[in-house]
Amino acid sequence: MTESVQETAPATPPFQLLGGEAGIRALVDRFYDLMDLEPAFAGLRAVHPTTLEGSRDKLFWFLCGWLGGPNHYIERFGHPMLRARHLPYPIGVSERDQWLTCMGLAMAELGESAGFSEPMRERMMGAFAGTADWMRNKTG
Repeated sequence: MTESVQETAPATPPFQLLGGEAGIRALVDRFYDLMDLEPAFAGLRAVHPTTLEGSRDKLFWFLCGWLGGPNHYIERFGHPMLRARHLPYPIGVSERDQWLTCMGLAMAELGESAGFSEPMRERMMGAFAGTADWMRNKTG
């Protein structure tokens, strides 16, 4: 149900195509910077802790492995169990859509020079969309 980008990727893992750990960290940092600063993402920001350092690290660790790089998240916490780990947070259609929009903007802003070509963004957004929808645990 949570198909990773790696499963449908070419021989070179997306992790490498996106610049390895530095590229994934740049994506995660831009995502959280946008979420923290843009009023359009206030609903999404509200379901996060006051400080975002832990969230930044967890998403970075997860994405590294999900994109075909080191399994930092699994080494620290075991299987991601994404849905179970997100159940304590109210996630509805609005939060899902804000998450997807924010991630799409982060990838677009980093652009092709960072490996986020249109085909890569489309592949990643397709995989993110399925996972984000699966995280929903409230109506609306």
